[in-house]
Amino acid sequence: MAFDKIDITFKEKLILESKDQLDKCEIAYETYGKINKNKSNVILVCHALTGDQFCSGIHPSTNKKGWWDILVGPGKVIDTNFFFVICSNVIGGCQGSTGPSSINPKNGKQYNLDFPVITIKDMVEAQVRLIDALGIEKLFAVIGGSMGGMQALVWGALFKNRVNAIIPIASSYRHSAQNIAFHEIGRQSIMADPNWNKGLYNQFNVKPSRGLAVARMIAHITYLSEHGLQKKFGRNLQFSSSLSYGFDIDFQIESYLKHQGRTFVDRFDANSYLYITKAMDYFDLSNRKGGLSNLFKNNDAIFCFFSFTSDWLFPTAETKTVIKSLNSSAASVSFVEIKTDNGHDSFLLKEPEFHKILKGFISGLTKKLGL
Repeated sequence: MAFDKIDITFKEKLILESKDQLDKCEIAYETYGKINKNKSNVILVCHALTGDQFCSGIHPSTNKKGWWDILVGPGKVIDTNFFFVICSNVIGGCQGSTGPSSINPKNGKQYNLDFPVITIKDMVEAQVRLIDALGIEKLFAVIGGSMGGMQALVWGALFKNRVNAIIPIASSYRHSAQNIAFHEIGRQSIMADPNWNKGLYNQFNVKPSRGLAVARMIAHITYLSEHGLQKKFGRNLQFSSSLSYGFDIDFQIESYLKHQGRTFVDRFDANSYLYITKAMDYFDLSNRKGGLSNLFKNNDAIFCFFSFTSDWLFPTAETKTVIKSLNSSAASVSFVEIKTDNGHDSFLLKEPEFHKILKGFISGLTKKLGL
């Protein structure tokens, strides 16, 4: 599938949670499938930290399959023969939506660190503008994993009348202290790279590649599980049958992590990484007025949560906290914990039980809504 850049620019100011504003906001997005006459078959897919709008087909930059091609497409779990799927790059991102590498209309230069700090709610506010611009009154569903699940929860809490179903996967109502700690190490790695130049690296035609690669390596460990790592790599050596007794690569896991870091810097912007990780760290729905229970009162949306047994980044206990709040509000909630060794990244991988249950939920909701 060939992709053309599709974007929409909003000239109205976007007021942010910080009380700052974006005077001009551009949203880059992709669509898959065809919208029906009454626009009732629309699913909004929300991406995670390092994702983008290219969730299906072939990514135009990497020439690899989209990050959720395993789930989204003709005849797949989210069937684009039936549904019209929208996926947008979050604000703060680096795939076309307004972010730190965009041009600041006030001075004609890149924002860099002049870009305002954003939140998950700000990302969703921009998505709401996109959905409004496309003339869609109510979404069939909002679905996403990890940070995408955070966005889905904001839709369910603050824009409950605009969506029929909320499907958060491997996510939470807040970012934990442990998760904030890992993100901070990643940010410090980037900012400690001499090429970062206080966020002005583009002016010097350099990239803080080493710092960003280390940030990615650190983060990637949290996406896996200890058992999964042991099963896949163990203590296997990469190049020989004996130790080198030096500081070059000895183990396969070292080689794997270095590869993850090296390939990441070619497709992601360091400043965007700073801004998006900070947005995740600020996320905490329980801090909003009245707490979680109050947020989900009088909610007609149907919620379907998925968690994975080996996900220690967003453990099942976090999901159950949200479910208790929804239950106390008499909301319609279903929950499935999938047994797997694939860790947090399970939502991106081939997990037959997860795919089967998600497909069943979507099919059941389709019949319930009379589509």
